[in-house]
Amino acid sequence: MSRPTLACVLLCLTAALPLLLPSRHDTPVEPTSGERADVRVGLVFDVGGRGDKSFNDSAYAGLERARKDFGVSVEMIEPSGAEDREAAMRLFAARGFNLVVGVGFIFSSDILVVAGAFPATSFACVDYAPSPDQPMPSNLAGLVFREEEGAFLVGAVAGLMSRKQAVSFVGGMNVPLIRKFEAGYTAGVAHVCPTCRVLSAYAGTTPEAFKDPAKGEAIATSQISAGADVVFHAAGSTGLGVFEAARDMKAWAIGVDSDQHDEMPGTVLTSMVKRVDVVVYDVVKQVLDGSFAGGLHGFGLKEEGIGYVSEGPHAAMMPDEVRSQVDAIRAQVIAGTIRVLP
Repeated sequence: MSRPTLACVLLCLTAALPLLLPSRHDTPVEPTSGERADVRVGLVFDVGGRGDKSFNDSAYAGLERARKDFGVSVEMIEPSGAEDREAAMRLFAARGFNLVVGVGFIFSSDILVVAGAFPATSFACVDYAPSPDQPMPSNLAGLVFREEEGAFLVGAVAGLMSRKQAVSFVGGMNVPLIRKFEAGYTAGVAHVCPTCRVLSAYAGTTPEAFKDPAKGEAIATSQISAGADVVFHAAGSTGLGVFEAARDMKAWAIGVDSDQHDEMPGTVLTSMVKRVDVVVYDVVKQVLDGSFAGGLHGFGLKEEGIGYVSEGPHAAMMPDEVRSQVDAIRAQVIAGTIRVLP
């Protein structure tokens, strides 16, 4: 007999809710403070899951902080496939959760359907990709970032730090979202080093491209061999292989989403920080205080939803003059003097 998929299990559990539902306070992670354990938040991870040292871990950090600060009850599911994502969100909604969060653009079509089926539940999707054919229901918040702005800054860092006038970019899945990182990075390099070359490559065209460190290492090795001495990745855990290649070949690496210095100290020069933790925390807070609103919500440098690691020991390898130049560029982007196109 074949092993049942998670989707089948979740759908069966949904059908059996009257028999299986726990009490409202019976959750896997107990709240530590506050009096809002009656408010339940369910989070479904993106490809790569917890432990990716990047996007998913940032979402987890935001949810954990909300649990500690507000006393809400939280549950998390790591799906193994496309069918599991929708089933997991349906399970949370059918169990009466107040907020269901999908982490990643890959949830966009599924969460649109599930939010429509459960209008009394609030939904939020990180990196939501709007559908041109279907309007967003009022109970769905799309949390989107201007990744190109942060990538522009680390592109400037790369262009200023490169000794060979050649840098590179490693993307995970070749989709519009990741191409925003590439576009911003390439523009940032050109802004400070018009003669620099930017070598770009992607790990694949499926979600698996975000969790293939061996592929990331192979791509980065090829790019460094071709002359790149600074490599920026936007590839989830595939980027861990990029760090391996950069370390072994004595190149600089730039992390993404979270501060990735500790993944390869001495090699990771800086990281483009995408504050998924902040937006997840804030949307929980909005559900609690009644200010939750559907629609698209954008976050960039101005809103402090995007940035880069520029201070403290994790930025110690960056010369002061480079930091000063990039901080000046940051101020110009915020002021609108420099416009970064996605």
